[in-house]
Amino acid sequence: MTLLTFLDYTSVLVFALTGALVASRAQLDIVGFAFFASLTGLGGGTLRDLLLDRTPIWIDNPTYLALTCGAAIVVFFTAHRLESRYAAIVWLDAAALAVAVAAGAGIAFSLGQPVPIVLVMGITTGSAGGLMRDVVANEVPLVLKQGELYVTCALAGSAALVLAQAIGLGSDIGTLAAATATFALRGGSIAFGWKLPVYKPRPPRNF
Repeated sequence: MTLLTFLDYTSVLVFALTGALVASRAQLDIVGFAFFASLTGLGGGTLRDLLLDRTPIWIDNPTYLALTCGAAIVVFFTAHRLESRYAAIVWLDAAALAVAVAAGAGIAFSLGQPVPIVLVMGITTGSAGGLMRDVVANEVPLVLKQGELYVTCALAGSAALVLAQAIGLGSDIGTLAAATATFALRGGSIAFGWKLPVYKPRPPRNF
């Protein structure tokens, strides 16, 4: 198993756990858990593969579907043990984002895509599944919360991979750099409240 394949599996699993936890907050049945887990775990990778003209990972290898459904079953029977399911969702999502960005950017780079596409694929793989999860759950997506560092983290992680490759550090180190940069920024935003400045409307000036 290559590092990129391992990261793909890991990101699918961890994102699936967040999807199942969202289903638990909505008090859905086991089918609802499986749906949310699969949507969240596979959404980003599916969109990435379609844009790169590849067979989506879960069609090419149904093991990914088994992984998301397994995560749903585990969470269905254990979610009640968590003191704060929202805190678990946020931190698991941060970990999944880091891994997914590294996988998405790494796959695009391995296919010889230009730098802008590598950056976009890292962002897409990391953000799309969680965005779908939150929209379907009728929650404000983490991606769009006011000033939240999310897409910024994905962009920074993807850029770290490109930079590492440009200076000759190798694909594995570049992939790890992407995951580290993404999680460091996202974790800091959660723990310390780091945010981007937001637009504040001002009254028009009279000339």
